[in-house]
Amino acid sequence: MTEKGGWMELTERLIVAADFDPKKAGSVADAREQVAALAEKLKGTGVYLKINSILRACGYSLIVYLHNLGLKVFADLKLVDIPKTMEYDGGFLAEVQPEIVTMMCCAGIDGMNALKQAVGDQTEVLGVTVLTSLNEEECQSIFTCSTKAGVLRFARMAQLAGADGLICSPHEAELLKNRRELLLEGNCPGIRPEWTLVSGDDQARVMTPAKAIQNGAKRLVIGRPITGADDPKDAVKRTLEEIQRALEE
Repeated sequence: MTEKGGWMELTERLIVAADFDPKKAGSVADAREQVAALAEKLKGTGVYLKINSILRACGYSLIVYLHNLGLKVFADLKLVDIPKTMEYDGGFLAEVQPEIVTMMCCAGIDGMNALKQAVGDQTEVLGVTVLTSLNEEECQSIFTCSTKAGVLRFARMAQLAGADGLICSPHEAELLKNRRELLLEGNCPGIRPEWTLVSGDDQARVMTPAKAIQNGAKRLVIGRPITGADDPKDAVKRTLEEIQRALEE
C-alpha cells in the first residue's frame, strides 16, 4: 500500500490511455500498430501508457514490447474473478511486471488480496470503484447506493485487501482525500484538459486536470485529447504544464 500524499515525479502523474476502436483500425494487427506508433511518439516523456482491450487481444507480449521502448505500462485489465483465478492472473502478470494493473473491487477482499500477493511488489495494484461512465441513476440500480457511497464502500474493501490505490471519478477523489481513515488515493479517468473538450463524451463525470489535482487525484488518465492530437508529445507537454500549475497552487 502506498503512502497517502507521497512525493511523485511530475511525469508520473499522467497516464495516457491508448484506447483504439478496432472497427476504425481495421484489424487487431492494425490496432496494435496504432499503439506502437503512439508509443514511439511518447518515448522519453516518462508518462504511463494505459492499454486495455488491445492487451486482451494481443496478449502480455505487448507489455514486454512497450517496456523495451522504455515506457511504463498501465495494464487496465479490471480483473474480477474467484480468488484462485485472481491468484493465477497475478502469477502470469508477475512474469511481465506491468507498473500498474487494475482489478474490480467487487471481486471482494479475498480475490483482490490474492491478486496483490501473487503479482508481487514490482506492480502497483489499483482497485476500480465505480466506473466513470455510470451516472447516479445507474449506480443506484446496480449497487443500490449513490456513487459516493459506492466509492467509499469499495475503497474500504480495497484497503483491507492491501491494494495500492483506487480508480475513481475525480469527483470522488476529494471524498477520499477528506477521509483520514482511508490511505488509498484516487487515480482518475474522465479528465479533459482545459485546452480541449470532446463532444458527445462517454464519460459521465469529467473534470479538468487542475480541478482533479486540487480534489486530491494522484494520477490522471487522459485519452483522446492526447491520442487524437496532431502532436501527442506536445499534448503531453501541455497537459503536464497544466498539472504543474495545479500542484503549485
